[in-house]
Amino acid sequence: MAAGSVVSAYGQYQTGKAQESEMKRQAEEEKLRAQTEELARREELNAIIAANQVAMAVSGISGATPESVSLESARKTTTSEAAVALSERLKQAQLVRQGEAAKFAGTVGATSSLIKAGAELRKV
Repeated sequence: MAAGSVVSAYGQYQTGKAQESEMKRQAEEEKLRAQTEELARREELNAIIAANQVAMAVSGISGATPESVSLESARKTTTSEAAVALSERLKQAQLVRQGEAAKFAGTVGATSSLIKAGAELRKV
């Protein structure tokens, strides 16, 4: 009986650790995905700014310099990027917290099993 409880406790503890490891891996994947998406958004912004500058030069638009158009585009994008980056960091932090909670639950479950086994042994 005691051996079974110890094995059960060990299994619960290992399950918690495995879940924590999986959540950390998912958080790292989220981080890489977010970086890739950010790079793609920046490349798209650069292409848009370049196209705007070419269009202004070809059409001879005056009153707005290419630099002012680029600055305004960059300002709008920076605000958007900050919001996206914050959201991504929150997702990653949530995954890490879920992993820590899973590990804690495994430890609590293992401790509980051992305490129950100890109580059963005292009765014998």
